[in-house]
Amino acid sequence: MNKLNAEQEQHPISALVEGNSIRSVERMTGIHRDTIMRLMIRVGDGCAHLHDRMMRSLTCQRLQLDELWAYVGMKQKRAALLAERGEFGDAYTFIAIDADTKLVVSYLVGRRTWSDTADFIDDLKSRIVNRPQITTDAFAAYYGSIMRAFGNRIDYAQLHKVFASELNTGRGRYSPPIMVKTEREPIIGDPDPDHISTPYVERNNLTIRMKNAGSHA
Repeated sequence: MNKLNAEQEQHPISALVEGNSIRSVERMTGIHRDTIMRLMIRVGDGCAHLHDRMMRSLTCQRLQLDELWAYVGMKQKRAALLAERGEFGDAYTFIAIDADTKLVVSYLVGRRTWSDTADFIDDLKSRIVNRPQITTDAFAAYYGSIMRAFGNRIDYAQLHKVFASELNTGRGRYSPPIMVKTEREPIIGDPDPDHISTPYVERNNLTIRMKNAGSHA
């Protein structure tokens, strides 16, 4: 096993953060890709521990929650055919962002299930000391999880997005769904209508997707 010193570790990590793929970092540094991947895991674990320690006893006025879709190994349609799915198939990263500071207060990587949603909300609740306003999409699991964790000590609203169905624009070409309107629905407490929105967490998700698009092995 190759052992890198601190100075040697900085170059591959910096290159990965800038969006370079593992194989391109291997070519640039001469460090084997297996060593780079082990380094990624170690640095990632360190970042997770640092986040968990620092994101405590927070006062957040407005929180925006969303889920970022990805998949492990194969998409859900293929994974569902396996005798034992394991970690293959759809995976979601739940993210909570403070709208004022843009801090990622809480996150959880799992599936879009009621139990994983509850774990995410419980973790978020453990980090907040005040009464925040929370906005989510209309995923049904949010309401029960938020009500159980926060009770009435919260101002909570959902943002419903309404999409229009469109015909294919040409043979073999497909148009993404077009959002025609949004509907704001207060759920718990008295959320401020002007702040029932999720642009910051959605922008964060887009940044993650764009970074990951060019950084695969």
